Amino acid sequence: MAAQVPQGQLAAPSGGIGSWLAARLTNIAPLITLLFLIAVFSALSPSFATVDNLGNILRQVSITAIIATGLTFVILTAEIDLSVAAVANAAGIVVAFFTLQESYVNIANVPLPGWLAILCGLAACFALGVANAFGVTVIGIPSFIMTLAMLQIGAGICAMLVRGQIAYAVPPLIKTLGSGTIGPFPWIVVIAALFLLVGHLVLTYTRFGRYVYMVGGNREAAEYAGVNVKRVLAAVMIISAVCSGIAGMLGVAYFGSAQQNEFDEFLLDSIAAVVVGGTSLFGGRGGIGNTILGLFVLGVLNNGLDHIDIDSFLKILIRGLILLLALVINVYAQKLRQRA
Repeated sequence: MAAQVPQGQLAAPSGGIGSWLAARLTNIAPLITLLFLIAVFSALSPSFATVDNLGNILRQVSITAIIATGLTFVILTAEIDLSVAAVANAAGIVVAFFTLQESYVNIANVPLPGWLAILCGLAACFALGVANAFGVTVIGIPSFIMTLAMLQIGAGICAMLVRGQIAYAVPPLIKTLGSGTIGPFPWIVVIAALFLLVGHLVLTYTRFGRYVYMVGGNREAAEYAGVNVKRVLAAVMIISAVCSGIAGMLGVAYFGSAQQNEFDEFLLDSIAAVVVGGTSLFGGRGGIGNTILGLFVLGVLNNGLDHIDIDSFLKILIRGLILLLALVINVYAQKLRQRA
C-alpha cells in the first residue's frame, strides 16, 4: 500500500511555486481576507480595533463555533448537514419547554428538574442526529435531501411546542453557561473554545479522525482499507446534531428566550465558517484550524459592517458575495490540486 499523507495535509509539492500555491490556496485566501477586513474596518471605524470589540466578536461567533465544530466533521466526509439550525432551535425549545411547561410524563404535574430538562434537550438532538444517520447510511438517502427533510421536521417540532409563543425559563446551569461569566471571560466563549479544541484533537490525533479524512478523501479506498464507511458517516451526523443541540440550548440563555425560527441564520453562518476557512467541500482536506479562521472572517465581517454607516440590506449582499468567493476559491483549489 502506498504511503499515506498525514490527514488534512498535502504531500510536498514537486512542481515549483504553482504546486505550492495550489496546495495552500484554501488556507492563504481566507487569511488574506481576514487581514484585509481588519485593515479596512480599523481604518473606517476607530471603535473597531479595540480589546472590548474583540470580546464582542468572540461572543458573537461562539454559538456558530459550536455548530461549526460538528459540521466540520460532516463536510470533511464530503457530506452536508442542512438541519443544524433546526436541530439547534428544537433542542433549545425542548429544554425551555420542559423547564417551563407542565410535562405529561411528570406525575406531579410540575416542571421537570433542570438536569432532566437538559437531558430531554440532549435526547432530542441525539434522536434527530440518529434519524439523519439512519436515512443516509441505511436507507441511502443523499445527505442533502435527508437533512433538508430534517430541517422541516425540526421546524415542525419547534412550531408544535411553542405554538407562536416565547419561552423564557431555562435551567440554572444552562443560564450560567449561556449568559454567565467566569472571571472576565463569558462562559459561552470558553465552551466554544473547548468544543473547537476537542474537535481538533479528535480529528488530528485519533483513529476516528483519520477515518474521517480517509472517507472524505477517497471513500472507495477507505473501504478497501477496512474502514466501516457507514459507521463513520453515521457518527459524524450524530456529532453534528449533538453539537447543534448544545449550541441551541446555550443560545436560548444567550438570547434570553426560546422562540420559533430563532436560529435560522446560523445555518448559513455555520456552513460559511467551515467553507470560508478553507475546508474542502469535496472532503478530506481542512479541519478545525480552517474553521477557526472562517469564524474570525465572518465575525470580523459582521461586526465591522455594524461599525460603519452602511445600508442593512447591503450587509446581506456583502456576506453573500464573500461566501460565493469562498466557494469559487474552494472549487478552483480542488481543480488546481487535481492538475498538480
